[in-house]
Amino acid sequence: MAVPRCLTIAGSDSGGGAGIQADLKAFAAARCYGMSAIVALTAQNTQGVRAVHEVPPEFVRAQLEAVFSDIGADAAKTGMLFSRPLIETVAEYLADHRVPLVVDPVLVATSGAKLLQDDAVEVLVSRLFPLATVVTPNLHEAEALAGPGSRRELAVRLHELGAPAAIVTGGHGDDPVDHLFDGTDHIEIPVERRDVPATHGAGCTHSATLAALLARGQTLEEAARGAAATASAAVAHGLTEIGHGEGPVDVLDLQGAA
Repeated sequence: MAVPRCLTIAGSDSGGGAGIQADLKAFAAARCYGMSAIVALTAQNTQGVRAVHEVPPEFVRAQLEAVFSDIGADAAKTGMLFSRPLIETVAEYLADHRVPLVVDPVLVATSGAKLLQDDAVEVLVSRLFPLATVVTPNLHEAEALAGPGSRRELAVRLHELGAPAAIVTGGHGDDPVDHLFDGTDHIEIPVERRDVPATHGAGCTHSATLAALLARGQTLEEAARGAAATASAAVAHGLTEIGHGEGPVDVLDLQGAA
C-alpha cells in the first residue's frame, strides 16, 4: 500500500505547538505523508499570538494547485482560515477537488486571540461545512456557531447547518466525551482527561489525526476513536518545560523516545 497523503490547510505557528506544525507532526505519527497550504503566518509562542499576517488568496490557491497537480491527497483538513477571502478561495478549490475533509472551525486561540474574523463565520458555515466529511469544533466553538446546548444538541444543529457529520470534542465542559453525530447515529466516545498544563495544539492534533486515519481507510467512527485517544495521549506526554505558557502537546512522545 502506498503511503497515505494528507494535506493541512491552516496557519503557521512560529512556536511550533499548534497549526501547520502540529498537523504535520500528527500526520507523521499516524504514518502519513504530510503536505501543507499555509493561509496565514502567526507570530506565536506558548503565551499567545502576537501578530497575524494573511497570505494572499492567489498564493494559497497556488499552493493547493502545486500539491494536487503533482502529489494528490487522500484526505485533507482545515484549521485556522482567518478571513472570508481565504475561506472562499479554499472552498472553491476543494469543491473541484473532493477528498475526505476534516473541517476544524478554529475561532479563537487557547490564549484568547481571535483567529477567524467576524465576517468570515457565515462563509465558513455556508461554503466549507457542506464540503466536509466531518466538522470538529470544541464545545466553545460549537456554541459560538450553533448557540448554547449539550454536545448532542450542538452536533445535531451543526449537521442542520450543512455539515454531513459533526464531532463536538470533549476537552471542555463537565463531561470528557467526544460526541459524534453522522446524521443518523449518535456516538459518544469517552476521552481521558489529563491534568497536564500542556494542551497547546490538542485540537489541531485531534483533527489532523482524524484526517490521517480517514486517509488510511478507516471509517469515521474508527477514525474518531483513534483521534480521541491520540489527542489525549499527546496531552499526557505534553512538554510542560517548553515555554512559559501552556506547553505544547507531544504526539511523537519525544521524551519517551529520548
